[in-house]
Amino acid sequence: MKLKSLYRYSLALAVIVIAAFSCTRDPNNPGKQFAPNMYLPVGYEPYRQEKANPINPMGLTMRLPVEGTVARRNYNTSFGNGDSAKVDLMVYNIPADSISIAERVLKNPVPLNEKSLAEGKVLFERYCQHCHGATGAGDGKVGAVYKGVPNYASDAYKNLNEGHIFHVITYGKARMWPHGSQINPEERWKIVHYVQKLQKGA
Repeated sequence: MKLKSLYRYSLALAVIVIAAFSCTRDPNNPGKQFAPNMYLPVGYEPYRQEKANPINPMGLTMRLPVEGTVARRNYNTSFGNGDSAKVDLMVYNIPADSISIAERVLKNPVPLNEKSLAEGKVLFERYCQHCHGATGAGDGKVGAVYKGVPNYASDAYKNLNEGHIFHVITYGKARMWPHGSQINPEERWKIVHYVQKLQKGA
């Protein structure tokens, strides 16, 4: 009887010791996997990374492109009916923290006409309306939850010029996030036309 009890205690102790040493304190360690290739990709994927990349600096797989090497479309283009911008719309080197410079030097290169205004409205509805509301009153569905969305026609915002608006769309400001990666410069300038219309309460 004693031998049986000793065997049971020994077995229980062995199970506890194995369980204690088999657990890891590393929260990033998924433990043993039956088929790791099914979970962890063999190739380097920029948007998914479980382990440090041994090749790249800081162990990151996702890296920023070298400045000036991203292929872009040619924006020396026409905007219908023979009118055209006189500048390359991709050239925008004003830093994010220099909104006052943008206010002074930026002019909208996209001509204001019915077509550009209509396109600006479509783009506004696609990228801005969920926060700013259909009339720019800051009453969009997201704006109702994400407080602090401005009313374009209010005294504090109705006189902001085109350079200011373009800069804020590009880099963001306060609680607004940057949209420069989602909206190309030509589209941003068309949105500016439409926002300026909303500033007048139109």
